[in-house]
Amino acid sequence: MKKITSISILLILFTTVCVGGCSQTKKDPAPWVSLIDGNTLNGWTKKGGNATYSVANGVITGTTVKDTPNTFLTTNENYGDFILELDFKVDPSMNSGIQIRSNSFPYYRDGVVHGYQVEIDPSERAWSAGIFDEQRRKWLHTITDENTAAKKAFKQNEWNHYRIEAIGDTIKTWINEVPAAYLIDGKTASGFIGLQVHSIHGEQKEGTTISWKNIRIITDNPSKYSKKTSLKPIITKNQLTIDEEKSGWKLLWDGKTTNGWRGAKLESFPEKGWKIENGELIVLPSGGAESAAGGDIVTTEQYGDFELTVDFKLTPGANSGIKYYVDTNINKGEGSSIGLEYQILDDALHPDAKLGNHEGSRTVASLYDLIKADPNKPINPIGEWNTAYIISKNNHVEHWLNDVKVLEYERGSDAFLKLVSESKYAQWPNFGLLEKGEILLQDHGDKVSFKNIKIKSLEK
Repeated sequence: MKKITSISILLILFTTVCVGGCSQTKKDPAPWVSLIDGNTLNGWTKKGGNATYSVANGVITGTTVKDTPNTFLTTNENYGDFILELDFKVDPSMNSGIQIRSNSFPYYRDGVVHGYQVEIDPSERAWSAGIFDEQRRKWLHTITDENTAAKKAFKQNEWNHYRIEAIGDTIKTWINEVPAAYLIDGKTASGFIGLQVHSIHGEQKEGTTISWKNIRIITDNPSKYSKKTSLKPIITKNQLTIDEEKSGWKLLWDGKTTNGWRGAKLESFPEKGWKIENGELIVLPSGGAESAAGGDIVTTEQYGDFELTVDFKLTPGANSGIKYYVDTNINKGEGSSIGLEYQILDDALHPDAKLGNHEGSRTVASLYDLIKADPNKPINPIGEWNTAYIISKNNHVEHWLNDVKVLEYERGSDAFLKLVSESKYAQWPNFGLLEKGEILLQDHGDKVSFKNIKIKSLEK
């Protein structure tokens, strides 16, 4: 009887241990896919500098090399919406990061890697898992002193764990299970993932390393597996980034009201023809006529030397423009106010693309009717956002489209005056030569949307 009881007790204990062990090793139901195959770098490509990468037993190790640019080991595949998890261990003297939704195009700064980077920062600053925009807008989301838990979560000389969610326009990060960043930003929807070995120079020690392992990703319905975060989001739409604010940029439109703008031929903002919706300033369709509905709108202030950036979105066949050095006292009659114009156009469908006194000078990003933009310009499809950037300093003017320069000229030069004399602007004395003028968004009777309108005065 005692023997049976002892055996029964052992069986009960064994069953209990087995059940406990089984529950602890329960399979994760999420559809994770590993991005490391074990002992090769298949599926990855090195870009940028000459730092080295090796792999053994599922661990990728990057090693610094002096006097070479930032180096990236990037996935051959691009990813849009995903959840990424990985572990890393970094030398305390290094700075590094994980690129997400990043790209390398020949036309963009000779192929430099650019895009979102989830920072790896073992310094006293402790901004690990913050979000930096590599080779573009710089810091978008730092780890502030208010988030002390995230600052303290990083472990020196040990393996650390990141969780990164990129779903729609939202990026969330965790470091060692602690919420670190929560960013809402619509700049880039997809791109590769990259492991950075930062450049080193001077007295920095060559041969320091950073290692990554357990790199896995969910791309199949990632929203289903998304985690809530306790952080409040940083929203970049119609807001200045950290570095823009530091360097003197100002919002030219607040994203909500008509403050700072009026009708080009009115004392106030037009009562019709324009609307504000979801943080977008929209000129409404009215049949394609120039300034025949609500009319153009202009800033209530004038600007001399400046940098200007505007995001715009076209509808099929649409026409509009961004004008600068505008004088609204010129041309009080029908049509648009007079000024230099960064053309906004659907080149494929609008007939203006094939018109103009100078071949191609009415295509998107061109100096309207004067200078054709580079035909290799990087334009996003109709219905997607594009970014116009104009800089005018000491009469030197440049047009950029999606971070790529597409033309430049000198206001008042002999070449400029000759172009004007051959254009529709020949009738306007001293066209394009004002020291200061308004910024204008054009109503050309087609639906076009604007957002993130920002300016930086370059006047002394």
